Amino acid sequence: MGTVSTVLSPPALRTGMALAGAGFRRWATYRQAMLAGAFTNTVFGFLRTSVMLAVAAGAGGVAAGYRGPQLATYVWVGQGLLAVVQLWGWTELSDRVRTGDVQSDLLRPVHPVLSYLAADLGRAAFALCSRFVLPMVVGLIAFDLYLPHRPATYPLFLLSMLFATVVSFGVRYLVNLTAFWLLDIRGVIMAWLLCSNALTGMYFPIAFLPGWAQAVLWYATPFPSILQAPVDVVVERGTAGHQATVLAVQGCWAAVMLAAAVVVQRRAERRLVVQGG
Repeated sequence: MGTVSTVLSPPALRTGMALAGAGFRRWATYRQAMLAGAFTNTVFGFLRTSVMLAVAAGAGGVAAGYRGPQLATYVWVGQGLLAVVQLWGWTELSDRVRTGDVQSDLLRPVHPVLSYLAADLGRAAFALCSRFVLPMVVGLIAFDLYLPHRPATYPLFLLSMLFATVVSFGVRYLVNLTAFWLLDIRGVIMAWLLCSNALTGMYFPIAFLPGWAQAVLWYATPFPSILQAPVDVVVERGTAGHQATVLAVQGCWAAVMLAAAVVVQRRAERRLVVQGG
């Protein structure tokens, strides 16, 4: 309880807001990388949309509950979300562990999990304004995308993206914390990249899998909550009750991953003392 109260105290939250702003400004300086990434996402958007529309056409217009426009939206929203939730190797914390610079993180008055989370949310906000918007504009121009019919879907989608970013951060943070024990985490990073590509719904909708596999992925792993969940929310797959269930699962996984990050961080600090001793 002491850790939670410290993380949620007003001074810590104010510091977190400042760190989020710094994270936004930091990533806003990489304009060429942003444009290159948006261009790459757009190219793959055209390729994947062609495949998904062919799947829908071959299934009589509806594939696993998705109609053609919904599948097209699935692709373009997914391409835009890749940078928001950051489905690639993030090694900033593990690099600081390897060099010993992490000791300065532990001396700061803000809990490391909160400081890194705040900076990551700032990064995600910039990616939302740039890497998400640009491919979506191209997709809207080039294809007949599905636009939500329920007004409540729009704020729910924003909430779902927030949950997805927090879940992704939690997994990436835990992956980086393994550096306290392994030092070289390239193997763990490769395992994360494999799972993030294959199990989050990036390659294909989770609904294409058998029912038992869907249930295992949704409730026993955090991966669908990172990408599949916000896409399902925005394309309104199923009823409003299904949207609420998806958000509830995401919220639970966000809480679990942050709690796990705090617990493992505490154990990692003890490990750092052993290494230093």
